[in-house]
Amino acid sequence: MEMSYSQPCIHLQLSNEELERVVDKAKDWALIHGISMRTKESFNKNQVQILPFTLLPSSFPRKSFEKVKSIQVLLNELVHKVAHDNDFLTKSLKSTIEADTFTARLFNIYETVYREGYTQTLSLGLLRSDYMLHENQIKQVELNTIASSFGGIVTVTSKYHKYILSNLGHADKIKNIPENNPINGLSKGLVHAWKLYNNKKAIILFVVENITYNICDQRFHEYEIQDINPDIKIIRRSLKDLVSEAKLGPNKELIVGDLEVSVVYFRSGYEVAAYPTEREWEVRLLMERSRAIKCPSIHYHLAGTKKVQQSLASPNALSIFLKDHKAIEQVQEVFAGLYSLEFNDEAETVIDKVVLEPNKYVLKPQREGGGNNVYNEDIKTRLESMRNSKERTAWILMDRLHPPVQKNYIVRAYKYPLKDDHLRFSDVISELGIYGVVMGDHANIIHNEEVGHILRTKSSNENEGGIAAGIGAIDTPYLIS
Repeated sequence: MEMSYSQPCIHLQLSNEELERVVDKAKDWALIHGISMRTKESFNKNQVQILPFTLLPSSFPRKSFEKVKSIQVLLNELVHKVAHDNDFLTKSLKSTIEADTFTARLFNIYETVYREGYTQTLSLGLLRSDYMLHENQIKQVELNTIASSFGGIVTVTSKYHKYILSNLGHADKIKNIPENNPINGLSKGLVHAWKLYNNKKAIILFVVENITYNICDQRFHEYEIQDINPDIKIIRRSLKDLVSEAKLGPNKELIVGDLEVSVVYFRSGYEVAAYPTEREWEVRLLMERSRAIKCPSIHYHLAGTKKVQQSLASPNALSIFLKDHKAIEQVQEVFAGLYSLEFNDEAETVIDKVVLEPNKYVLKPQREGGGNNVYNEDIKTRLESMRNSKERTAWILMDRLHPPVQKNYIVRAYKYPLKDDHLRFSDVISELGIYGVVMGDHANIIHNEEVGHILRTKSSNENEGGIAAGIGAIDTPYLIS
C-alpha cells in the first residue's frame, strides 16, 4: 500500500554538535520532570533512565483529534453498558473461553460473582481508546479497560514539548499543542470512588507487578491523589503479596494487613505472568467478592477484550446499548474492520482473503500489554496451522491501518557519543489515545467524562509500539488543519 506523508511541526536545521546539545538539554528536562522508568537491563530500585520520547511534537489533524475526544463519553457509556449485559458478554466470549484458558479463568471469576450477586455494585473504569489515522480517516485500534497507563507521564510530556519548542525559537507554535492533564482527571475518578465508599479511614490499594519498571507513571497517580486529598492513604501490593495479606472482613470488607480497602486500582493482573500459581487467581476472586470498588471490576475487564470489541462491530450490536441514532453513527464511523474466526462460512471467506493478502490484516489474541499481535506472512502461517482447530476462536482479525508517515527524532537512553542510528530525523508513525473515566452500577452512570490524551510514536517499520518495551516513544500531538 502506498504510504501517505505528513509534514513535521518544524524543520530542524542543526549540526550534529548543536543537535547533541539540544538532546542533552531535553534528556535533563525529561529526567528532572519524571519522563522516566527503571531500566530492565540492570534493574536497580535506586536508578531510573529516560523513557523514550520524541524530541519534537508530532503533527496530527485537529479535526480527527477533536472527533475522537468528543465521542469518548459515548465509548465510556458503551463499555459500562456492555459490562452490565450478562447475555452479551456470555455470547461474545462463549467460543473464546473454550479456546483461551486465560480469558476462561477471568470469565470464571465473573460468573462466580455474577451468580452470587455483587457485594459492591459500583465499578470504576479508567479507560483509554486508541486510534490511528488511515486514508484520511481516524479508526479505533482498541479500547483498554485495565491499567491504561502513561496518564501521569504524558501530562508532563505536553509541558516538555512546549518547553522545547520555545527553546528552539518556536514559541509561536505552542498554541497548537492542546492542553492536557489526564493525571488530574484519572486521579479525581479514584478519589470520587474513595468518597463513595464512605469510610475516611479506608485506603486505596494499587495492585502492581512484582517488579515495577513503569514506576514514575504509577507514582504520579499516587502523588496527584494525595494533592487532591492528603487524607487518603495509598498502599502498593502485588498479587503475590496479597496472597498472604488479603482477607475478607465480617461484612466482606477487603482487609490488607489491618487496613480496610475502599478502592482497588489494578495496574497489574491483565497478563498470564501475573498469575504464576492458583493462589493469585484465588486472591483476584477474593477481591472481586469484596465490598471494595474495583478499577476495573471483572466485568469491566472483560468488556475490554478483543472479542467483545469485535462483537460490538457486528451489524446492529451498538443499537443494543446506544439509543441515539447519531451517537451510534459517530461510534461506528471510528470502528475498523473486525472479523470473527468462529467456525462459519463468513469466517472461512475472510480466512481465504487473509491467506492471499496477509499484509492487509492484523491477527490479535485476547491479551493486553503489547507484543502479542501477529503480522504479515506470520499471519498466514498461524492461520493455516490452526484453521481446523478451535484455537482460532481465541483470536480476531482486524484490518491493518496505515497511518501517515512523518519525520521526528526519538530520544532514547543511549550513551554518548551519538551514533547515526541512535538519533536520526527518521520516518515515524503515531497512535493517539483518549482517556475516559466512567463509574456507576447496573442502573446508573454517575460519573462520565473525557479527561485527556496521549500520543505514542514509533519507527514506521515497527509493528509493535510498546513504550515500556522501548520500541515506541511518548509524544504530544501538534494540531494542524
